[in-house]
Amino acid sequence: MTFIVGEDCIKCKHTDCVEVCPVDCFYEGPNMLVIHPDECIDCALCEPECPVDAIFSEDELPEDQQQFLELNAELAEVWPNITEMKPAPDDAEEWAGVPDKLKLLER
Repeated sequence: MTFIVGEDCIKCKHTDCVEVCPVDCFYEGPNMLVIHPDECIDCALCEPECPVDAIFSEDELPEDQQQFLELNAELAEVWPNITEMKPAPDDAEEWAGVPDKLKLLER
């Protein structure tokens, strides 16, 4: 079992979750974070830390977020590991809750 970063992280990219991860399984892209599924120990510490509720348990991933299971695994292999909290983008609040952001994902 793993946790998944979903669409709500795109353009928000808060890193509160990174600070609490005991195994450093977060990876950072240009405008989103992902979780490496083989490194996640299913501790659930990250989920309540996300200010935009973008983190889901694999078994609670909404139907409209299923593609993020594969995206997290794929992008965690190419993006750099992140282990420390960073400031959120200046416009993160403007993007919170905005639907259909997948097309804005920067690889």
